Amino acid sequence: MKLLEAGEVQVGKVFSAEYDFVIPEYQRPYAWGKDETLQLLDDLRDALTRTSDEPYFLGSIVLVKQKGLPTSEVIDGQQRLTTLTILCAVLRDLTSNASLRADIHKFVEEPEVVWDDKAARVRLKLRKRDAKFFKKHVQTDGSIDDLMAQSDQALETDSQKSIRDNAIALYRALAGWSAEERTALFKMLGGRTYLVVVSTPDLTSAYRIFSVMNSRGLPLTAPDIFKSTVIGEIADDDERAAYAETWEDLEQELGRDQFAELFLHLRTLVVKKKGVKGLLIEFPELVLSKYLPTNAKGFIDDFLTPYAQANMRLVNRDFDKSDPKWSLINGWLQRLAQFDNQDWRPAALWALKNHADDPVFLDAFLRKLERLAASLFVRRIYTTPRVARYNELLEQLDDGHGLDADRFELSPEERAATTQHLGGDIYLVSKITKFILLRTDEILARTSGVVYEHDKITIEHVLPQTPSSDSEWRQNFTDEERVAWTHKLGNLVLLNRAKNATANNFDFAYKKSQYFTSTNGVANFALTTQVIGKQAWTPKVIQARQEALLGLLIDEWSLAT
Repeated sequence: MKLLEAGEVQVGKVFSAEYDFVIPEYQRPYAWGKDETLQLLDDLRDALTRTSDEPYFLGSIVLVKQKGLPTSEVIDGQQRLTTLTILCAVLRDLTSNASLRADIHKFVEEPEVVWDDKAARVRLKLRKRDAKFFKKHVQTDGSIDDLMAQSDQALETDSQKSIRDNAIALYRALAGWSAEERTALFKMLGGRTYLVVVSTPDLTSAYRIFSVMNSRGLPLTAPDIFKSTVIGEIADDDERAAYAETWEDLEQELGRDQFAELFLHLRTLVVKKKGVKGLLIEFPELVLSKYLPTNAKGFIDDFLTPYAQANMRLVNRDFDKSDPKWSLINGWLQRLAQFDNQDWRPAALWALKNHADDPVFLDAFLRKLERLAASLFVRRIYTTPRVARYNELLEQLDDGHGLDADRFELSPEERAATTQHLGGDIYLVSKITKFILLRTDEILARTSGVVYEHDKITIEHVLPQTPSSDSEWRQNFTDEERVAWTHKLGNLVLLNRAKNATANNFDFAYKKSQYFTSTNGVANFALTTQVIGKQAWTPKVIQARQEALLGLLIDEWSLAT
């Protein structure tokens, strides 16, 4: 019996009677956020706008599935299948065409067959804790409006919040499309969008397949293929050997993963557009074609080597610390490294390569770049518009604008939105919280580039999230005041120790003396020292601290409008 089946399957057939998807209880919860969800939609839209009818691949899923039977346990692919279901539900509820609505709903739910006594059945069943919610608020026709209206308090799990937030993001995006565009998207999704479906009837085999597909061995990388192409164009044997050694030395110094990532940034530096066809296709077409076949040595000498060296400086942050001018550059690179994306790196590489010996220029350039990156990060601008902004900046840099490039600058609306996010419940946006606190702490400490080397850096609320009913916190704060201030910058501190759940019951005096200080009685962060100096912790104290800390960030990033 054949134990393994793998093939390309249209999404229209994936969401059909051939598959009955079940998320096993041992799987982790649904966790995709708005970034991943909107990126999926953008990728689909990019594929939709291409004139050719070439298939579009969404990746792979791994299933435990008996041949000929629809039941399919999802070992890998839950995030993608769940998000596609939400997308279909949003498309369904946005259309007023009854026939189209019914067709879309078939991707979400197998219709009832009255004559055969077959009840309607959802295509995808989530883990038990979220399955009922998903069926009621996503898989039921017309349910999306109610889903989007659900409050945080009404949602029992983080997965349910992600489902709601992603539905809202998709709805807002697709509501701006015309009915014809949404119909075309659905047709493309069903007809020429594919998943690679890997299935086996045995759970052990499925996990082995999943492990192999996600292993971190030493597979052939895109740079390996480019190397054979470039080196092969060098005619002289001795020169070919020497340039091969140069290539290998660069890879060795950067490390295999960093070296592979560098080629993505090199493509961006040349093309200044989001990748469409993949690096293996685009790099030869758009980058190597500028050098090959006649100038392979020039590609290595004038392009690859200087950018690889710039990337080493960027990663290692090893400028001369004894020279204050160069030490500033290390500080900016340290700050940039805290973001959860690398889209800023091509611009930084441009500066480090083209102004390698000018610390004054690099200081001004990286200051502007960090401000732009911080605003995009804090506002949670997702991949496509974020990459587009950096690419527009690269265009201006290549045109000679340098520090005067206007794509560095933030519009009044962008400055106001950044300030609004900084002044909001930042603790609830987990990806930005630590960055904002460390950046604020650095400004308070009046240093040019703090590098924290604590084993742990944790975030703690001064006013606890859930104070006990008999604590002083309940006396000093009304319920409305606690809602208003608990998760804001003014109520947060940094600690270099693990969180202590019992500390929530401590009153302020005990908490600051026993929990906010190290074993020698000293706080390790300027933010925390600031709190220890307070005699009481009240709404007025938090408000004053909030305004002061927010003011520091507004001044640092020139956000005043």
